Parts: sequence; structure tokens; C-alpha cells
Amino acid sequence: MPARNTILLVAIVVLVGVFGFARPARASANLGLGADWIKDGHGEFNLTLGADSFLTHGLSIGGRAGVAFFGDGHDMGIPVDFRLRLHVQRIYFEGLVGPWFLVDSGDRLLFHAAFGFGIESGRVDFGLEVGRLERSTLLGLRLAFRI
Repeated sequence: MPARNTILLVAIVVLVGVFGFARPARASANLGLGADWIKDGHGEFNLTLGADSFLTHGLSIGGRAGVAFFGDGHDMGIPVDFRLRLHVQRIYFEGLVGPWFLVDSGDRLLFHAAFGFGIESGRVDFGLEVGRLERSTLLGLRLAFRI
């Protein structure tokens, strides 16, 4: 049980840090939904809260953290990603990297790195993500609502 409390504390600190460094005039927050296919036939669904702060007109930095459900519902995780995003008109390209904490399967720590791209339309972003979760390939869909 102490390991779970530590994982939750790390996720909260990351979110507070991301929101704390975001400049209010050029910052955005979002609520995201994701669904991934993981090599070897596993699936994952996640719900995340993210924030971004613009460094320049077309470049933002931020992060996301939330909860992820793997496979048949027996494994739960806490995805934490740091994000660098390039905005080109209504299209975005992003790089993501961070730890994902698996809570129900021995409190393991997995490394996540991915590349994403998609469309920004008003208050909604829709895109694809391709990457690695530890030693497995990951392919997913993302939907985010700016709040």
C-alpha cells in the first residue's frame, strides 16, 4: 500500500508542477480520452488531465497525467507524460515521454515514449499516437477537450 501512495503523490506533484509553470495568458488545460492497442493483443483505455504553456507562437510544452485501465480490467495504471507540441495552423505534432506506473500488477514502473499528430478544431483535439510502452509497440487514438 505505501508504494501506491507514493505513485499517487508523484502524479499529483507532476500535475501541480505543470499547472504551476503554465502562464495563464498563453496556457491551456484539457481533459483527454485515449484508447491504445498494445503489441501482443492487449488494449488500454485512459482518462487524462493535461496542461500546456506556449513557449512561442507555434510551440508549447506541458504534460498530462491520469488513470489507465489495461486488458480485461485487472490492471490499472497512472500514465504521466511530458509533452512538447508543435502547432502548425490547425495541425499538431507532439513528442511525449514519461513514466507509467502500474498499480495492480506489482507496482511496476514502465517507460513510455511516443510521437503524436492530429487536428485542433476549436475546443477539441483529435489525433493518433505511435510509440513504445516499455518493450511493446503502442498505437492509439486520442481525443481531448480544452477546459
